[in-house]
Amino acid sequence: MSILHMPLKIKDITIKNRIMMSPMCMYSASTDGMPNDWHIVHYATRAIGGVGLIMQEATAVESRGRITDRDLGIWNDEQVKELKKIVDICKANGAVMGIQLAHAGRKCDILYEDVVGPSPIKAGNHYKLPRELTIDEIKSIVKAFGEAAKRANLAGYDVVEIHAAHGYLIHEFLSPLSNKRKDEYGGSIENRARFLIEVIDEVRKNWPENKPIFVRVSADDYMEGGINIDMMVEYINMIKDKVDLIDVSSGGLLNVDINLYPGYQVKYAETIKKRCNIKTSAVGLITTQELAEEILSNERADLVALGRELLRNPYWVLHTYTSKEDWPKQYERAFKK
Repeated sequence: MSILHMPLKIKDITIKNRIMMSPMCMYSASTDGMPNDWHIVHYATRAIGGVGLIMQEATAVESRGRITDRDLGIWNDEQVKELKKIVDICKANGAVMGIQLAHAGRKCDILYEDVVGPSPIKAGNHYKLPRELTIDEIKSIVKAFGEAAKRANLAGYDVVEIHAAHGYLIHEFLSPLSNKRKDEYGGSIENRARFLIEVIDEVRKNWPENKPIFVRVSADDYMEGGINIDMMVEYINMIKDKVDLIDVSSGGLLNVDINLYPGYQVKYAETIKKRCNIKTSAVGLITTQELAEEILSNERADLVALGRELLRNPYWVLHTYTSKEDWPKQYERAFKK
């Protein structure tokens, strides 16, 4: 058996293989955050295609936490009923179902929303100037993450992932470039980590103990004075006893040039796995079975996350199997070695 096809058990959840569908915004929800037939077809296709763990796109914990007004939401109970349809069909087709809980912070690009952040610093020229969150507002957002986790469990998700990457709200608190606060949420690395730690603790209180919690991070801001891998290792060492896996990405805080190549972020997942002794997922222009197997076989990560490659080919995973018994029965006639 290829290592790619070996199951991975985390808590009481067993993922049938080592491929995770990376969370990717579809910008196709209704303006009240509701999913529709597009999402059901999109995610169910990848489940049929053999993906072990589907991590649903960034799903906002409050209305102003969306990137656009076409993002998914999980801030009310009505949304749960519709999200459950996605969960049920994906799990019926063999996938473990995860959800990424998110807040866009200063990268909210909705004109009528109150855009907030740790400090009044814009994410870029075309973004609005965020209003600095008060401590009471920070506490309210922490609670919103907890309520979202509770709803995610009601919808039947197996995994929650806290989005602390790509320049969104939690990342904004972690990075010295976007967090200039002078209170207990800014200044020292311990203070900058406080918001993330409080979110994790609140999610944990509202999420079953036997189900995993992932955290997605950006391990490098690619700018002087920002997060680098050594700083991220410090952050992960603060939270590693509270979570089950770190989904390691990079960038997104500001618009910078990044040297892109196949597997360009794998080194970050490997460093965190080895220096923090925690499971990791590797992501970043991974398109071939050979690269995925190299990452896993050399113990550089525990899961391999595919993004755009699964948009191009929803059946990528099926093509890595050598027996038609691993294909859906409805598709066996199409199997080729």
